[in-house]
Amino acid sequence: MDVNKNSYTFTFSAILVIVVGASLAFVAEGLKPLQKENVRLEKMQNILASVKVEATPDEAAAKFEQYIVEQVMLDNDGNVVSPEGLTAFDIDVVKEFKTLDIEKRNYPLFVFEDNGARKYIVPMAGNGLWGPIWGFVAFEGDMNTIYGSTFDHKTETPGLGAEINQPFFQDKFIGKTIFDGSEYVSVEVVKGGADVEGKSHMVDGISGGTITSKGVGEMMQRTLNVYVPYFKGNQKAAL
Repeated sequence: MDVNKNSYTFTFSAILVIVVGASLAFVAEGLKPLQKENVRLEKMQNILASVKVEATPDEAAAKFEQYIVEQVMLDNDGNVVSPEGLTAFDIDVVKEFKTLDIEKRNYPLFVFEDNGARKYIVPMAGNGLWGPIWGFVAFEGDMNTIYGSTFDHKTETPGLGAEINQPFFQDKFIGKTIFDGSEYVSVEVVKGGADVEGKSHMVDGISGGTITSKGVGEMMQRTLNVYVPYFKGNQKAAL
C-alpha cells in the first residue's frame, strides 16, 4: 500500500479508532463490577451515617449486616409490598424519582437496631436548583423524632446549595418532629437567617442556597407523607 495516498491515512485512522474504541470498551466493561460494588458500599455508608455509625468502605458491608435488621418496601399508598426478586436496598430512589410516575415508585425503609433500640431510616430524592438531590433521614423509635440525616447532591453551587451535605446543615434536623399531635406536618426548611428557635417543625435553611434548601424541605414533605400510614400503624401497635 502506498503510504503517501489519502486512502492509507483514512484506513490507518479508521483502524486506530476501532482498536482504541474497542480497548476502552473492554476496560470499561471490566471495571463495571468494581464500580457497582463501590456504589453499593457508598450507599451502605450513607445509610449508616444517618444513624451516626461511621464505616469505611471495608467495614460498610459487615456493619450494614450487623445493624440493619429489617428492610421494608412500601407502595405509593403506604402499603407494605414485596416485589418479586427485590429488596429495599435494590431500589434506587433517585432513578425512580427521575424516571417513574409517582404511583409506580417503590419506597424503601431500613430498620436499624443497636442494643435493643430501633431507628427507622427513610431514603428520599428530590430536586435542587441545578439537579437532583437525595438523602436519608433516620427516626427515633417513636417514628416521629428525627435522630439523624444525610443529604447530598450532584450539581449544586459550591458554597451555597452544595452545603446541604455539610454537618452544620444536617444536624439542624436532629430532634425535629414530623407530627403535630396526630397531624402530619413534616419539617419545613425556611429561608436562611430565619428565627426557628423552639420550633419543632422548622429548620433554618442555607443563606444564599434558598432554592436548594427549599428542595430539601419539599423532598421530605412529599416522601415522608407516603410513610405516614406505616408510621401511624406502628405507633399504635407500640402503645
